[in-house]
Amino acid sequence: MTLPHGFTVRVRDDVRVLPTPNGGLSLVGGSPLRSMRLAPTAADRVVGRQVRAHDATTDLIARRLLDGNLADPAGLVPVDPAELTVIVPAHDRPELLGRCLAALSGLAVIVVDDASRDPDAVAEVVRRHGATLLALTDNLGPAGARNAGIAQVATPYVAFVDSDVTATPEMLAQLAGHLADPRVALVGPLVRGHSDKSRPAWFERHDMAASSLSLGTRACSVRPGAAVGWLPSACLVARTTTLKEIGGFAGDLRVGEDVDLVWRLVEAGHVVRYAPDLEALHEVRGTVRGWLGRKLVYGTGGAELGRRHGSAIAPAVLSPAMAAAGAAILVGRWWSAPAALASLAWGSHVVADALPDVPDCRGLASRLAVRGFGWSLRQESALLLRHWWPLTLVVCLFSRTARRMVLAALIVDTAVAFHETDIRPTTLLGRRLDDLAYGAGLWIGALRSGSVRCLTPRLVHRARASARTPGSI
Repeated sequence: MTLPHGFTVRVRDDVRVLPTPNGGLSLVGGSPLRSMRLAPTAADRVVGRQVRAHDATTDLIARRLLDGNLADPAGLVPVDPAELTVIVPAHDRPELLGRCLAALSGLAVIVVDDASRDPDAVAEVVRRHGATLLALTDNLGPAGARNAGIAQVATPYVAFVDSDVTATPEMLAQLAGHLADPRVALVGPLVRGHSDKSRPAWFERHDMAASSLSLGTRACSVRPGAAVGWLPSACLVARTTTLKEIGGFAGDLRVGEDVDLVWRLVEAGHVVRYAPDLEALHEVRGTVRGWLGRKLVYGTGGAELGRRHGSAIAPAVLSPAMAAAGAAILVGRWWSAPAALASLAWGSHVVADALPDVPDCRGLASRLAVRGFGWSLRQESALLLRHWWPLTLVVCLFSRTARRMVLAALIVDTAVAFHETDIRPTTLLGRRLDDLAYGAGLWIGALRSGSVRCLTPRLVHRARASARTPGSI
């Protein structure tokens, strides 16, 4: 499938574009990190960090850049709203549903009432806003409700908007513009926590600043191991035929159905994109019990996702050298700094061997190794505080080294919070409670399934990973 004539991609600002001795270009960056070499004839097609698809060569370059998360689509055109149907799964909560439908005014909307306790209240809200009601007699869960709605859709594109989400027709039409690339099957916006309260509670403020559904501000081709590995089903736009071909959402999943959908699409060869320049607002939970309870439920889905998708569920992806460097720093002994420096030196050597012949290759490799070390340190801290905390707690009762590692991990996590959010005491408390609830859910799911796959990190060899990456055009 070729890109439409004139489809344009722009190389990301954080990607290094370096000249090669033969007159070509080497691009270093992306997610996962990679290098891509362009021969002189291909390099000539990159003008002002942009590539415009108009023949087989520019089509290939644009696709490779997009697939490597080295570039993002540019100048996308919104679809005609008449080509889009919105499915809203609902289970009671008529007030939130009314707010959701009011924002979607002007679009064709199917509300799937998933066997509400008060179906008349839901039906009244649907009637008032001119939407179509599909009432289910049995509660199927969000995945099953969405699938029931998909069966009724005849438009080329379908959007999924949860009843506690506010999304506008203009935003959804722009989001659907990503489907101009015929390989893209699914796209999602940034989902930001929201509250209409003039004085939200402390936990609501935390969820507004650091919602687990907010996946950052970096646009991405979504897949396991990339900067963004999944998309929340709170707000999505999809190609209707593709979704029907793969059977829609997994109807037997009550949690994690969005992660499963994304990974099945990727495994089938489709492209999934994250577009954080567009936003949907998700109403935060109104009670501490509801907030933490949902985090725990999210965690319980990890084991089943691991059974279906293997190591894609790994809570951390680490190279051996960077994992050793991060662990050495967390241990905090006299030998930690020399050991970390030795691991960094080895990691820099591995990266340098994988890079093409470009100016300051060794310096670039060192900077990339330091960046990899920072990411590994962050992941290992999260393992101790979030994914493994029940085990961490037990070991801390007997080991001074474990207690030292937890303290170091807390310092790292606080630095991350300071970098990413408006840090306050409530922010730190919210992060800790979020970690405890989600981690508890992971362990509950693992114990029920008899598998620790969702708790097991994945080690990768950087050089081998680079060798597998299509590297030149």
